Amino acid sequence: MSTQNLVYLVFIGLILLALVFDLGLLNKKKQIVSIKSALIQTLFWVSLALFFFVFLWYEQGKIIAFEYLTAYITEWSLSVDNIFVFILIFSAFNVKEEFLGRVLLTGILMAIIFRIIFITVGVALVQKAEWLLYIFGIFLIYTGYKMYVAKPEDEFKPKDGKIYNWIIKYLPITMEDGNGKYRIFVNNKPVYTSLFVTVIILAITDLIFAVDSIPAVMGISRNSLVIYTSNIFAVLGLRSLFFLLRGAVSKFDYLQQGIAIVLVFIGVKMLIEHYLITWITKTNLIFISLFVILICILGSIVYSIFNNKKGIPKDFVEK
Repeated sequence: MSTQNLVYLVFIGLILLALVFDLGLLNKKKQIVSIKSALIQTLFWVSLALFFFVFLWYEQGKIIAFEYLTAYITEWSLSVDNIFVFILIFSAFNVKEEFLGRVLLTGILMAIIFRIIFITVGVALVQKAEWLLYIFGIFLIYTGYKMYVAKPEDEFKPKDGKIYNWIIKYLPITMEDGNGKYRIFVNNKPVYTSLFVTVIILAITDLIFAVDSIPAVMGISRNSLVIYTSNIFAVLGLRSLFFLLRGAVSKFDYLQQGIAIVLVFIGVKMLIEHYLITWITKTNLIFISLFVILICILGSIVYSIFNNKKGIPKDFVEK
């Protein structure tokens, strides 16, 4: 067995065991997740991701390991920014507290499937046409700029989006939650509940986010192992992170600007990396990227704590 296959095998084993532990021991059906439980689960997923970093260093070497760590931190920070959008979705469809965990889990597992497909296609395309990386770089710079200058009135509105309009156009929908079910019968006819609509919008919204995040990770590493593992670890930890930070996410008003700078930085790096590596070693370039990303994310969080700009739906937080 090759080292690469061994790493994939260990990764899959860790994920399966972690899901069994997380879902079987730390969660129960219709359980309301407390801050303490969310903290334990978040530390669990972060510790698992860091353990995998150490394992990668041992099996694949320092460069691959730090590429993974840099990609994971990037994806993790993007996940924090996504929490605000998830709150808007839950608020728009009046999801009850006891159903949040299950709905999030279903949406996230669907999102992982979509991301695996997206990553596989993206990696295959880049292997056949490496010039696509320059397109990704320009796209990241444009996306970062749009994110940086976005105004409060541009806020995501779930019920005004194309996804919701498509669902209600082609599927029989009821705005009842079906007491936790995704499909119920009304007048002997099957209809999909508001929870089903929420799950679909969560999964597709995450895929839309992946249009930014996956090219960003490809700007850090071309290694498919790094791209797959950093994405999946970050997304799997999103559910517990949501419950941990949903009451504090409004304090991160300028995180979006920090992430925007990160996207622009990675985009520029993708465009000029061919020239950079002629006078900066690969290892040093990875450490520089890691340093810049950490400074941007931590700096935007610290700045946000002392400067309030917006808020989140109060009625949702107070549920």
